[in-house]
Amino acid sequence: MKDPYRNISRIYDRFFDSMNMGFKLVGIRMFRPIKGMSILDVGCGTGSHLELYQRYKCNLYGLDLSPSMLNVARKRLGDSTQLDLGDATDMPYEDDKFDLVISMLSLHEMSSATRSAVLKEIMRVLKNDGRILLIDFHTGPYQPLQGWVSKLIIFFSELAAGREHFRNHRDFLAMGGLSALINQHHLKVEKQQVLAGGTFVNYIVSKS
Repeated sequence: MKDPYRNISRIYDRFFDSMNMGFKLVGIRMFRPIKGMSILDVGCGTGSHLELYQRYKCNLYGLDLSPSMLNVARKRLGDSTQLDLGDATDMPYEDDKFDLVISMLSLHEMSSATRSAVLKEIMRVLKNDGRILLIDFHTGPYQPLQGWVSKLIIFFSELAAGREHFRNHRDFLAMGGLSALINQHHLKVEKQQVLAGGTFVNYIVSKS
């Protein structure tokens, strides 16, 4: 399979990590990790999100389809994290394994059918009393100035990611974003925080 991040994996964090850091820190405040928790980041990329959880002495796992992004993650995280190359629609983990599963800015780039399949897999590997942290683009409403400037930046960033990526992004928002997915899979919203002028949203959800 072609690796879409092969040419940008080494410079990815230079452009996106600082922009996304605030959303990650909000996610940690929304659901505080505890020592010994098992945490999976689906679409872990360069491992910058998992790196924030290392200080809490959790058992960390990352899954991604991009070999080049995982190579960067391995250099960053060392042997403290299990990193797996794999498809999020068929994860290499047993049922009821994780206390927390993270999906950040991954679902919007998938087709509708793939998004649904990934969320089902997340629910399968999540413990019955576990939590899911979802971070992705929000459908609005958008605040004047900040929201519309952020929306414009997102539009051109997604357009630059390629035709299929952009089409899936537009479909994700048109179908109701994370809120619609959460309702579709009968998940319980425990916490929600809208960020960046209404263009991003963090959810903590659990099995109903």
